[in-house]
Amino acid sequence: MLKATLRSFLAHKGRLVLSALAVVLSVAFVSGSLIFSDTLSRTFDRLFASTAPDLTISPREDLSEAIPSGTTATLPAALADRVSRVEGVAAARFDAEDDGITVADSENESVGSTTGAPTIGTDWNPTSRSPVKLTSGHAPHGPSEALLDSETADRKDLRIGDPLTVIAAPGSFKVRIVGIVTFTTTNPGATLLFLDPPTAQAKLLGSSKAATGISIDAAEGVSNDQLKQRVAAALGTGRYEYRTADEQAKSDVDQLGGFLDVIKYVMLGFAGIAVLVGVFLIVNTFSMLIAQRTRELGLLRALGADRRQVRRSVLTEATLLGLVGSTVGLGTGIGLAVGLISLMNAFGMNIETSEMVIGWGTPVAAYVVGVGVTFVAAYLPARRAAGVSPMAALADAEIAGIGKPLRMRAIVGGIVGAAGATALVGCVTSSKTASAASLLGLGVVLTLLATVIAGPLLVRPVIRVLGGAFPALFGSVGRMSQRNALRNPRRTGATAAALMVGLALVGGMSVASASMSKSFDDQIDKTLGADFVVQNGNFLPFPQEVTEAVRKTEGAGLVVRSRFAPVAVRLPDGKRVETTAAGYDPQLDEVAHITYAQGDTAAAVASGHLAMDLDFGRDHDVKVGSRIPVEFQGGRRTELTVGALTDQDSADGFGTQGGIYFGLSTLERFTPGGQDSALYVNAASGADRLRAALEKTLDPYPQVQVRDLADYKDLVHNQIAVLLYLVYALLGLAIVIAVLGVVNTLALSVVERTREIGLLRAIGLARRQLRRMIRLESVVIAVFGAVLGLALGLVWGVCTQQVLALQGMNALAIPWGTIVAVVVGSAVVGIVAALLPALRASRMNVLAAIAHE
Repeated sequence: MLKATLRSFLAHKGRLVLSALAVVLSVAFVSGSLIFSDTLSRTFDRLFASTAPDLTISPREDLSEAIPSGTTATLPAALADRVSRVEGVAAARFDAEDDGITVADSENESVGSTTGAPTIGTDWNPTSRSPVKLTSGHAPHGPSEALLDSETADRKDLRIGDPLTVIAAPGSFKVRIVGIVTFTTTNPGATLLFLDPPTAQAKLLGSSKAATGISIDAAEGVSNDQLKQRVAAALGTGRYEYRTADEQAKSDVDQLGGFLDVIKYVMLGFAGIAVLVGVFLIVNTFSMLIAQRTRELGLLRALGADRRQVRRSVLTEATLLGLVGSTVGLGTGIGLAVGLISLMNAFGMNIETSEMVIGWGTPVAAYVVGVGVTFVAAYLPARRAAGVSPMAALADAEIAGIGKPLRMRAIVGGIVGAAGATALVGCVTSSKTASAASLLGLGVVLTLLATVIAGPLLVRPVIRVLGGAFPALFGSVGRMSQRNALRNPRRTGATAAALMVGLALVGGMSVASASMSKSFDDQIDKTLGADFVVQNGNFLPFPQEVTEAVRKTEGAGLVVRSRFAPVAVRLPDGKRVETTAAGYDPQLDEVAHITYAQGDTAAAVASGHLAMDLDFGRDHDVKVGSRIPVEFQGGRRTELTVGALTDQDSADGFGTQGGIYFGLSTLERFTPGGQDSALYVNAASGADRLRAALEKTLDPYPQVQVRDLADYKDLVHNQIAVLLYLVYALLGLAIVIAVLGVVNTLALSVVERTREIGLLRAIGLARRQLRRMIRLESVVIAVFGAVLGLALGLVWGVCTQQVLALQGMNALAIPWGTIVAVVVGSAVVGIVAALLPALRASRMNVLAAIAHE
């Protein structure tokens, strides 16, 4: 049996190639994502471990910033002198750093990274652990000299002697490049500008007595833990955080962890889609191969092979396919990781491919996925093969399920579908976001399974409709293509299911994203009342001098500031909630239209008051007049009175939990030194061409843009589009594998119908007619999958919109243009998938085909 199995595998290796490609893609994305994420993690582990000082002192920050506030936490620079006298300290120096600056060249163009990496201004105080070294020029001295990293200099064609403008929180200032520094370790993509220490303190932090941290080197023989204990004992543990080199490196890695996880999970998402769609392809391939080997299997049974041996033979072939696919997929995954590393290098994050990490878990995961997928996918066909009697097989009866009733599928599919529909109905009727989202996820999984299980039941009624015009348009060729698709509902359903999965995903996400865009449009139209909004391109805060420049612009009338700050509120029900609150000028009503359930803007922004979203307040027993303990960054605490409850379309009012906001006077009292995040500008009476004047005013500030209502909507649409592009990429992968599935099905179908094709050719069917027949069969199968997928996706999308409605996104939008494009595209996919099988069929020798057994 083993010898027969190996010969059978080698005999059919050509037919298994396309199934192997599905395994290769699945394994490649799994292994590539693991190698890439492991390499990044190891690289940054080494970077942070090699550059962290023995001990770091930093200001204690108890609140996390969901939205940047522009404030920089500092401590006294004099602590360095005090720490240097502690026993066990070899050296102590202060750090003055700001990672929110903008650096512009002589053309007022930003020299910073365009990939989201920060532009960091810091003091030049080199040590043996510095991540850079001075490679040309000299160290900076005085307020007008600076060093720039070599990669930024090369990218922006900057040289020693070139002028730069640094835009920092205390104000803008001019510097000249006097030296270039080169990274001695991996560059994480940031732009680095170095100033001499006094300049960094004064120009970046606004005070010659401030520092952002203290870096300490341990004396010989003193461990980092001992150093930490001694320094903490000398300074106290209440106001500062103390981190050893290992703790600091771990903290830096954790901050970067979110970025690394996003990349990893996106890659694993692609792998998951490849695995899911590949299962359909493998099941179909093995089912058809077994159907074509009916006589061969019957002979084995007649010669004494029992059911277990036949089943084992088929599963052995699947395992061999999995092993080959996993091996090739692992190699492809390594190549994919190299490509991703090269892509990151193109974006300024330099990682050497020689440092690529292939941990033991990567090949294990690759073979578990590859072999596991093929083994599981082939189990049902193998079991079906083992269930055929020798006589039935010798009679050449197909075992693929032709003519067998679909009663069991109908029962199981109906039960699973009813459960899924019930979950989706529960999702729509739920009033709690968490429970609605959970029911949505359950409903999506169950309805997908039900559609896959019951798909063959829908083949005959749906394809009769979809192919109903074929006989009239293409005559007998059209009629035969339609009947070929109807001949084996199980096979057609499984082939279409691969395409259905991807299209259901894109249909659902398209409806959700279109609904989000329309909801935001409606919200912006309803809420925003300003003529223009001045805002940073990536929503980061900007210096006060930008605000002053806007106020002085000719034609500018009212200017209302917006500022954010992290807070923690202790609510009447006892819960402590950390969120981001907003501060506004008192004239908020003149640039925004806010709906209040109780109170008004005057009460909301009055000194010592705050406003809160109505639903959030109701959930936590908050009423107008409630006294709410509020904690600000730096440990400042107060009690504020609820002056108003808002009833905006968005449950989170201003995009943060609770929709909490208050007057800027309140915010400045407890969080001094913050920066504005947006300016809402109305034109003065009789003024025109304000936009051109604002753009001219803001020309020296490349990080800030002027937007009107339409621009603001475009900005929101672009943010949503990022998610949609990811979905489209997943769809592309699903379509690639689905095309492989259609090609495989048609190719095996051509082999299966060799004699039939020969007879058709013998009675006069032309080559061109034969190719058309196979193309039409492919098109109707692909469109069938598209119809099922889009119908399922529309249901998912509508239910998703109902979940979003609980967050205030009440508009439902169905992108009919996208849906029509997907159906047309599916027909094109069907045509492309049929090219090779149709060409092969048309080139058959007629006599040899008729004589084919």
